[in-house]
Amino acid sequence: MAKIERALISVSDKSGIAEFAQAIADMGVEILSTGGTMRVIEEAGVPVKPVEQYTGFPEMMDGRVKTLHPKIHGGLLALRDNPEHMRQAEANGVAMIDLVVVNLYPFEETIAQEGTTLEEAVEQIDIGGPSMVRSAAKNFRDVTIVCNPDHYDEVLAEMRENEGETTLETRQQLALEAYEHTCRYDAAISAYLREQFTEEAQFPTVLAPKLRKVTELRYGENPHQSAALYQDLNANEPGLAGAEQLHGKELSFNNYLDLTAALECARDFEDPTAIIIKHLNPCGASSAATLAEAFENAYLSDPVSAFGSVLGFNRVVDVDLAEEIFNDDWLREIVMPRFYEESGKTDVTVIGAFVEAIIAPGYEPEALEMLKGKSKNMRIMLLEDFAPESRKLDLDMRSIPGGALVQNRDYESVLPADFKVVTQAQPTEEQITSMVFADRIAKHVKSNAIVLVQGTTLVGAGAGQMSRVDSCIIASRKAGDRAQSAVLASDAMFPARDGLDAAAETGCSAIIQPGGSKRDEEVIAAADEHGIPMVMTGMRHFWH
Repeated sequence: MAKIERALISVSDKSGIAEFAQAIADMGVEILSTGGTMRVIEEAGVPVKPVEQYTGFPEMMDGRVKTLHPKIHGGLLALRDNPEHMRQAEANGVAMIDLVVVNLYPFEETIAQEGTTLEEAVEQIDIGGPSMVRSAAKNFRDVTIVCNPDHYDEVLAEMRENEGETTLETRQQLALEAYEHTCRYDAAISAYLREQFTEEAQFPTVLAPKLRKVTELRYGENPHQSAALYQDLNANEPGLAGAEQLHGKELSFNNYLDLTAALECARDFEDPTAIIIKHLNPCGASSAATLAEAFENAYLSDPVSAFGSVLGFNRVVDVDLAEEIFNDDWLREIVMPRFYEESGKTDVTVIGAFVEAIIAPGYEPEALEMLKGKSKNMRIMLLEDFAPESRKLDLDMRSIPGGALVQNRDYESVLPADFKVVTQAQPTEEQITSMVFADRIAKHVKSNAIVLVQGTTLVGAGAGQMSRVDSCIIASRKAGDRAQSAVLASDAMFPARDGLDAAAETGCSAIIQPGGSKRDEEVIAAADEHGIPMVMTGMRHFWH
């Protein structure tokens, strides 16, 4: 590439542009510009030529047409080493434009403002800007395209070091960023217009998620896999990708998955709730009057599995709770005696109170300092916008070889008004309260899921089994003596009475399940034989 001799500058984000223009003018670069950008440059005392003076064609139609001209795009697209291109350019008075500094109309910012009309949004759809960006980026061999003010200093430094030139590597990277920029811009426009013009806009014909890389991770699920974190710029909530890390070593791929499970489960509850996640499943869960009480109860669920877990809380973490977290003395002196007494499982081995990560909507200052002092590595995540209603508009995307599956997220839950008691025995009010809690926990346990609950505390979970009977056996074994009189929840129907019989064998006192089996009557009859009240909700919660 030859020395940059001519630049076209037209930006909506004018931060730093006057200083940049002055710097390239000092290097002898002629500057073309338009409208408001030109005024900013002129006011800074930098020589600038109006684009309409160069093209000989006036800006018109309220600025809708100003840079859509052959003398602009010819100067961008002409191959400098192609004699025929150069001959045609000279014959038509086309001057080469070597540097383009363009960023686009603030479409996303405009539609984010409450009360924006369709007409106002449409006027923020940039036409000339993306055209220039794409033309310049296409001809990266000869043209430098800058659409991000963060690169001004980098470009100036290269020009100074290389007698007014930029390197091919830099031009390639800037061109790549330019196309990513216009891709995001077009995705935002298409998503907005789909909402405006289409009644059923949830699942578009072409889905163009806007994902921006936040950071590369050390590795994926396993050390031989590479991984990175991307943030969905179209998301209706900040979510985990937008959470702030307050302390601890960098998050791993698996940490992000487990923290997501903790977040999704914790924010499903209204009362103070503690969730303990291990390998995506809640191994501990409880709602109580305080977070400290809820956490102690949750840890009692399965103190063996809680080692190396991820914690989720739906309230601000206070000092009482912080004292319990990552506390081997508390585990040994308070939790384990209760666990042995209540479960009857006195032969289990509990390694310690090690915690990988925490997520919560806030931390009391003293509690945060206390947690930081317990471990230099424990990740402490803050997500202030913990459970916005807008999250229900986001889609759940899962990749498959060659494509993706997309669905609504499972944010629905049933309430007692939705229950249908199908047995002769009627559940008590206490059992109904436990059913609500158990059903919500079962939603967050890998299918086939069976959970056992005492009050509003998980005491046993059978997760991810191929048979619901096996899930019942595992949940019962986890619960020990606490399975007796517990409420049992199943994430899906019992296909036949063998599952119901296995549920009854746990010792549970009541059952909640969606129903929907061809053999529901057989299952109901089995529940009646066992004298167990059972309700059906009509809402399945498979999680694969």
